[in-house]
Amino acid sequence: MSVPSESQTLLNDRLTRLARDSLRLWPFGSAPTAELISHSECAIFLVDDSGRKAILRIGRPGYNSANAIRSELAWLVALHAESGVTTPEPIRGRDGNYVQTACGQGLAGSRDMVLFTFLDGSHLDETGNLCTPFRRLGEVTARLHNHSENWVRPPRFERLVWSVENILGGKCALWGDWRQPVGGDMPSLGVLERAAKVIRKRLMLFGKSAKRWGLIHADLRLANLLAYGNDTRVIDFDDCGLGWYLHDLGAALSFIEDRADKDELIDSWLQGYTRHREVSALERAEIPTFVMLRRMQLLAWIGSHPGTDLAREQRPRFVEVSCKLAEAYLAAGAIAA
Repeated sequence: MSVPSESQTLLNDRLTRLARDSLRLWPFGSAPTAELISHSECAIFLVDDSGRKAILRIGRPGYNSANAIRSELAWLVALHAESGVTTPEPIRGRDGNYVQTACGQGLAGSRDMVLFTFLDGSHLDETGNLCTPFRRLGEVTARLHNHSENWVRPPRFERLVWSVENILGGKCALWGDWRQPVGGDMPSLGVLERAAKVIRKRLMLFGKSAKRWGLIHADLRLANLLAYGNDTRVIDFDDCGLGWYLHDLGAALSFIEDRADKDELIDSWLQGYTRHREVSALERAEIPTFVMLRRMQLLAWIGSHPGTDLAREQRPRFVEVSCKLAEAYLAAGAIAA
C-alpha cells in the first residue's frame, strides 16, 4: 500500500472530522464512532454505535446532485424489495430524509451524506482462480439488469449518463480526460486515439435499444460484492447511471484486463449472466469494445484522482499496459465495424 500524500492525509482528516460531527443528524446513541475505511469517489466510514454498525458515505462535490443521490436510493430500495438482490438500505436522518447535507471545517462547499445499513459478508477471493467468483458476479449482474429493464423510474429521476462522450470526451468527460496521464508520449497517444475512434464508431452502430442500454451499476466488479453464504450482495452504487448493460462486464475486468485468463473470466461471467438474461451474438462481438472502453475510462480516472491509494498503485504501468491492450484490440480486427 502506498503512503498517502500530505494533502490527501489532510483531506481525510477533515472528512473524518465532518463525519464524526455529522453523526448527530441520525438517531444514534450518545457516543457513536466513525472510522474512514476508503476514499475514492466518495469517503466511506464505518460507524459503530455500541456494537450496531452502519456505513456513512460522504460524497464528492459536483459529482452527484442531491436529487441524483435520491434517485440512486430509490433504485436501491426497489432492488432490495423487488429483485431479490441484497443491497445496502438507506437510513433516514432525524429529519426524515435520506440525504443529509453539512459543511466541514477546511472543506470547500457542502457535502451530501447518506447512512446505509451494514451488510454482513466477505469479499470474494481475488488472489486465486477467479472463474467461480466471475460466474457469481455475472449472475447477480443479470438480475440487476432484468430489474433495471422493467423498473418504472420515479418522476425527476436523475443519474449519471455513461455515454461515449461522457467517457472519452476529454475535459468534459465525467472522470476527466484520458489523455492527461499519457502526457506528451505521442506514440501512446496515437494508438489510444485510434482505439477511441474505433470504439466511437462501433458503439454508434451498436445503438441504445432497451435491451442494450439502461440503468447500470457501472462499477460492478468483485470488490463491490459481498458473499454471505449463498447470497451475493452488491454494494457501492454511487457511480450507477444510464449506460450500456455490457459496460458492467467491462467494469468486472477493471485493472485486470491484461490477465492471461481474461477470456476464461469473460466466459465464466457469461455463464452466470445467461442463467437469467440472454446475450446475443452481436452483443458478444462487442465485448472487446466494452473492455477497452472501460480501460480508457480508468485511464481518465487515474489522471483525475492522483491522491487516491488505488491511482498511486496503478499509475506506474497503467499507460504502458493500456497501450498494449489498445494495440491488441485493434489488431484483433476491431477496425472492421
